[in-house]
Amino acid sequence: MKNDSDDYISLPYSCPPSKEKLIDEIARKPAGWKATRYILANTCFERLASNGLAANFMVYFGREYHMDQVQAATILNTFFAAINFMPIIGAFVSDTFIGKFWTITFGSFASLLGMLIMMMTAMLPMLRPPPCTQEQQQLSQCAVSNNTQIGFLVLGLVWIAIGAGGIRPCSIPFSMDQFDLSTEEGRRGTNGFFSMYYTTQTIVMLIATTLVVYVQESVSWTLGFAIPAFLMVCAIILFFVGKKIYVFVKPEGSMFSGILRVFVAAYNKRHYMLSPDGKTDVTLYDPPTYGNTQSKLSLTNQFRLLNKAAIVEACDVKPDGSCSNQWRLSSIQQVEEVKCLVKVLTIWIFTNIGFITVAQQSTFTVSQALKMDRHIGSKFEIPAGSVCIMSLITIGTWLPFYDRFIMPALEKVTKNEGGITLLQKIALGQFFAVLTMIFSGLMETKRRGLANLEGEQISVLWLAPQQILVGLCEMYLMVGLGEFCNKEFPDSMRSIGNSLQFLTSTVASYLSNVIINIVSDTTGKNGQPQWLTDDVNTSRLDYFYFLLAGLIALNFVFFMFFANRYHYKSNVKKYSP
Repeated sequence: MKNDSDDYISLPYSCPPSKEKLIDEIARKPAGWKATRYILANTCFERLASNGLAANFMVYFGREYHMDQVQAATILNTFFAAINFMPIIGAFVSDTFIGKFWTITFGSFASLLGMLIMMMTAMLPMLRPPPCTQEQQQLSQCAVSNNTQIGFLVLGLVWIAIGAGGIRPCSIPFSMDQFDLSTEEGRRGTNGFFSMYYTTQTIVMLIATTLVVYVQESVSWTLGFAIPAFLMVCAIILFFVGKKIYVFVKPEGSMFSGILRVFVAAYNKRHYMLSPDGKTDVTLYDPPTYGNTQSKLSLTNQFRLLNKAAIVEACDVKPDGSCSNQWRLSSIQQVEEVKCLVKVLTIWIFTNIGFITVAQQSTFTVSQALKMDRHIGSKFEIPAGSVCIMSLITIGTWLPFYDRFIMPALEKVTKNEGGITLLQKIALGQFFAVLTMIFSGLMETKRRGLANLEGEQISVLWLAPQQILVGLCEMYLMVGLGEFCNKEFPDSMRSIGNSLQFLTSTVASYLSNVIINIVSDTTGKNGQPQWLTDDVNTSRLDYFYFLLAGLIALNFVFFMFFANRYHYKSNVKKYSP
């Protein structure tokens, strides 16, 4: 990307940090892996506990609460949306008020409370409707849940979502605080941490969707919910074990007010005229950066109207070089950070729909599995909630293979670090999303036809190809988006970028809910088949999958339009105090 900083006169105003801040920075002695292992253990146990519950909720809602397919899918999608939206709030609270440590602590106890409530719903019969046979359930003759029972269930889900909002946005940034990035050892440690983080998350998901789900369905729902609660207790203990060696970075205030100040300052100086090429003879405010910001962004001409926020007028700068009124003057660094945010959000908006493919795997894919032959051999039966294990195995095997063999080969051909660009990774994930939905629709047409015409239950292994495609879709979308946010967001906004990844799943879940409700309300009229019913053998789930394929393909066109016009973050110049 072109560097347009030479088009302006820029004076390096000096604004040194306070003595207290310098002493605090010098006194910090990051312990690296010695401290990070406790944070990683806390994150793993929390994920294992929450995923161990969520992986089988679709079956639990149907069997124990007698919910129909649409109601169960709606509640589950809402839960997934909440569990991925709460990190935005958690990141704000952490950065503004209480810091990462106490945010994780609160989130851990909130998760534990939610898991205990879920365990009580399985343990106490009064918290569930009376049991009924499978035949009664198929004939819709089961008693429905009352408001108290549903309310208690939702209360447990709410606390689990709140807990995730405290832990998930802070675990990676808090881990990064434990490494000294000014040393080569510290930088190597962060690279190793990211590899370890994604590897352990895959292993955790495999365990949650196999062992924990098997206990829930084959042994006891109570025991299956007690295991996650016990694991959450272990997570809290391990997290506090490392308290004495953690590095605690004090919250520096919310980034949201800083973003707003840039827009207000640019508006206040809207009377300044900028030529189309961005050249002007005004002085721009460019002080050095301190604190957690490790580099300064170069001034660019993109969204150049925001550059007006950095124009220095009389009385804008104090004699010591500091800003006299932050609502009238922003630094070049602050302006460029806001530009980065605007650019990334443009791409992020058209990445969300691709994740709808992933959202279907815990709802309708489970419903399909319930109607298929899940036996391996004569004795073992795969739990329906464990079907997604095939996509996890795909991620766990293909990701290290890609990093070790495919990426180096691509780098030799493309001369690009990483083999392909960040946006090309996301585009590849979107392509697999479209392919997944098309293949899922074709597979469902075959399964439904055999079930209705010949009464045959085909093997659940027929879902393996689409699960492999789901794994490739999720890998390229999630890893690509995560890398994109970490590299394209400025240093001071990486907590927002980390939360943005979770918000993607939230938007996808809500969009999935909207589409499900629209399809349920509009199909089944004038003698036409109902696409989504309680029995997937009588519904047209294949039509629903084809609809999603069309919507994701249309979104892919818009994504490519904006991706082709995206300018990556300009080269930064290192700052040494």
